Amino acid sequence: MSTGGSNKAIVAALSANLGIAAAKFVGFLISGASSMLAEAVHSLADSGNQVLLLIGGKRAKRAATAEHPFGFGRERYVYAFMVSIILFSVGGVFAIYEGVHKLQHPEPVERAWIPITILLISIGLESYSLRTALHESAEQRKGISILQFVRRAKSPELPVVLLEDIAALFGLGLALLGVGIAVITGEGVWDGVGTVAIGVLLVLVAIVLGIEVKSLLIGEGASEQDLADIAEAALAGQDIEKIIHMKTLYLGPDELMVGMKVAVAATDSAGQVAEAINALEARVRTAVPIARVLYIEPDIYDSSRSSTTTMPNPH
Repeated sequence: MSTGGSNKAIVAALSANLGIAAAKFVGFLISGASSMLAEAVHSLADSGNQVLLLIGGKRAKRAATAEHPFGFGRERYVYAFMVSIILFSVGGVFAIYEGVHKLQHPEPVERAWIPITILLISIGLESYSLRTALHESAEQRKGISILQFVRRAKSPELPVVLLEDIAALFGLGLALLGVGIAVITGEGVWDGVGTVAIGVLLVLVAIVLGIEVKSLLIGEGASEQDLADIAEAALAGQDIEKIIHMKTLYLGPDELMVGMKVAVAATDSAGQVAEAINALEARVRTAVPIARVLYIEPDIYDSSRSSTTTMPNPH
């Protein structure tokens, strides 16, 4: 997948969050609403996260070196994991701390129209950012929910932006609710309740994000569909008898490594085996373009020593 759509969504989110963060800080200084401060820090943390995603995407494009022969594609996962840590610590934990402080020392919200106006404008800007992320990920989300997309996606940027934008909108709703009830009742404690709720929301989102990115960092294999396409392409010719076993690993969001042991006829010459492997590689790369790194090992099939990872013949 090209990173162009991801970068467009990231830049849209970054632009929105920088403006929102500045407005929220001003709103907090004027009104004293702790939920405004929590939301301002949240937007500032999101801005930093989007900068990290852009840096990770750029660094992942570096050419392979002797020390890193498979390139730097998985560096995008490292930066995405850093995003989950920042969202948890800076956004979530700070909001909970500020909310607890407000609960212990409640203060009335002053000039309520200012934070309410800023929150409503922020909801509009965050909605624009979310709309951009949804538009850029629409092709990949066909037939699946946003949650399934987050769980299945191998490219971390769009899922991260989607989760951040959704969390931001829910957080703004909680802040608006907390400030509104505080103004209506005259009890500043409700502002603190809203702030704590924002913190809990951010912590939960950060945990979900961290779990998903950790799985990518450890190393995920190809999807069931890609596995089936690879197997079908490998067996499409008459040059190999069967796939004995196969393993795959994502080297980065856009690059898949495939290791495969295939059975060839015992009577084939070395030249015939080489031609068979070359043809197999061409078919696989055509069927699954991200399968860029292929290691094919020819062997003579012997059922008495076949492993439990033997691939079934799809034909």
